[in-house]
Amino acid sequence: MKISIVGAGAWGTTLALLFAENKHPVTIWAREAEVAGSINEFHENKMYLPGFQLPAIIEASSCLTCLKEADLALFVVPTQYLRGVAREAKELINRKALIVSAGKGIEEGTRRLPAEIIKEELNCCGEACVLSGPNLSKEIARGLPAAAVVAAADRDLALAVQKSLLSGRFRVYTNDDVIGVQLGGALKNVIAIASGIVDGLQLGNNAKAAMLIRGIAEITRLGIAMGGKRETFAGLSGMGDLITTCSSQLSRNHQVGTSLAEGKSIKEIMAGKKEVAEGVPTTIAALELSREYKVELPIARQVHNVLYQGKKPYEAITELMSRDATSE
Repeated sequence: MKISIVGAGAWGTTLALLFAENKHPVTIWAREAEVAGSINEFHENKMYLPGFQLPAIIEASSCLTCLKEADLALFVVPTQYLRGVAREAKELINRKALIVSAGKGIEEGTRRLPAEIIKEELNCCGEACVLSGPNLSKEIARGLPAAAVVAAADRDLALAVQKSLLSGRFRVYTNDDVIGVQLGGALKNVIAIASGIVDGLQLGNNAKAAMLIRGIAEITRLGIAMGGKRETFAGLSGMGDLITTCSSQLSRNHQVGTSLAEGKSIKEIMAGKKEVAEGVPTTIAALELSREYKVELPIARQVHNVLYQGKKPYEAITELMSRDATSE
C-alpha cells in the first residue's frame, strides 16, 4: 500500500516507521519545508523526533499532492488545525483511499471529533477510521512493544487498517465504537493535565490513583451520553490511554499539569512548546459538551478553572476533595 501521512509531528513520524517496517512506502506531509528537507536529506525528523533514523522508504513532502496516489491517507494534525488542512486536501486526495484519523481532540466551537471534521471536509470520500490507544511516540520509535485500536463502523475498513499496521511489536485491535474511541483519546488529555498537577504538587500515589479512576468515570459518563459504549472506556483508547498519558513524563499534557503546579501560567507553558498539548483546548469543548448533555465533569471543570480563570492548582484540588459526599 502507498501511505500518505498528513502531519509530521512525533506521532505522524512514528506511524511512518511502523508502516515502513511492514514494507509500505510512506510519504509524510510536513507544512514546514525544513521538516520535509530534514527527512529527505538526513532521514531524520530533527524538529519533532530527533535522534531516530528513518528508512529510505519514508519520504516527505511539503505539498499535499502526495495524497493523489495514496491507498491509505492518515491524518495526524492537531484538532484545532485539522479542518483547514482537510479542506486543502479535498481536491487532491485519492477518492478510493482508506481514510484514517489519528488525532485526539475536540474542535473548539463546533465540538466536532476529528473523524467528523474529516468527513465534513472530505465529503467526496467514505467514512474515516479512527486510530487511538496508549501510544507514546518515543517509546514506539525506540522499538518498544505497544498496542492500539482502530475503530470503524465498517468492519472491513478496520480490518484493512489493522493488517497494514500489525506487527510483532505493534498489536492492533478492531472496534466499531468510533465515537467512544475518539472521546476516550480526547478527554484523557484533560485528566492528564489534572494528573500532572497532582504529581507536581507531590500529593502521592493515593491521590494519583483517585484522579485516574474518577477521571475515567467522568469520561465514561459523557461518552455514554454521546453514544459511546461503556466497554470502550475500559479498553485501550479509554483506561489504557489514560494510564499512559497520566503516568509518563513523555506526555505533553502531563507536562502542562506539572508546570501549572510549579506556578507557571498557561501562556508561559505553551510559549515554550513546539507541539500542541491537545488537552488545553479540549477542556473548553469538554465543558460545552458537559452542559449540552447535562453530564457532570468535576475534574474537567477544575482544570478549566486553573487554565482559564487563574485558579491556583492546590485550590482546585481542595475543591474537588470538598465536594458533597456521594456513591461511587
